[in-house]
Amino acid sequence: MATIESNSTDEIGAPPAQASHAGAHFRLRGLHFAGLLSILGGLALWEFFSRVVVANSLFLAAPTQIFGAIYRLAIGGQLGPHIAISAAEFAIGYAIASLVGIVIGFIMASSELGKKILQPWIAGLYATPTIALAPLFILWLGIGIWSKVLVVIFLVLFPVTINTEAGLRTTSARLIEMLRSFGATPRQIFFKLSLPSAMPFILAGLKLGIGRGLIGVVVAELFGSRAGLGRLISQSADAFNMPELFAGVVILAVAGIAMTAGFTWIERVLLPWTRD
Repeated sequence: MATIESNSTDEIGAPPAQASHAGAHFRLRGLHFAGLLSILGGLALWEFFSRVVVANSLFLAAPTQIFGAIYRLAIGGQLGPHIAISAAEFAIGYAIASLVGIVIGFIMASSELGKKILQPWIAGLYATPTIALAPLFILWLGIGIWSKVLVVIFLVLFPVTINTEAGLRTTSARLIEMLRSFGATPRQIFFKLSLPSAMPFILAGLKLGIGRGLIGVVVAELFGSRAGLGRLISQSADAFNMPELFAGVVILAVAGIAMTAGFTWIERVLLPWTRD
């Protein structure tokens, strides 16, 4: 009697592992297609409203007009310096805030004394309208890059700090005791258990900081700057040039989407256990 090797092939003759991998691949491609379709549909709807419903670029620029403005600014050499200045302000402020926020979050999570000392400052400064302090920072540091960097630091620091502390405090106490019972050192417990457990929270804080940091750059540049995307937006608004104004906004939005997608990819690589 012939036997059926059901454990080696599925119904269509392909190994189960390969079939599962192929199914996951097609699902991923479907999700990417859905996202692309959503973007294209939104742009088409925007174009329709701008061209037909509003029919006045002074009030709402169409996507084609915006992309044309981006092209003209890039060809004319105006766009590059604005992007470079804003990118430098964001990158410096974001890097400093991320590093300091993770360190402060670790101190608050690992030491009750540290939490008592730092908690009032974190809560008070987090509730402070940092945007309203931007003119004061410019008065202190001038209209150069560092006043904008300080605004970015203040806006990014607190989400990173709060998420880092929350992540470290959610580490299972039973797992910590189990590792201690096996003779693990505090260093081993931190790097093998606490840090991996807190990483989803830390990455969530870093992703939240992207949007806040970009907002900080633009708002600080609106108060006073020589160049930058915020300066471009301000100049375009003063001249009622809506395509160039929206060009600056679109570039910032694309930058935020790209950086958030980058952190999502990092999360998939570093934390494969968080996948559905």
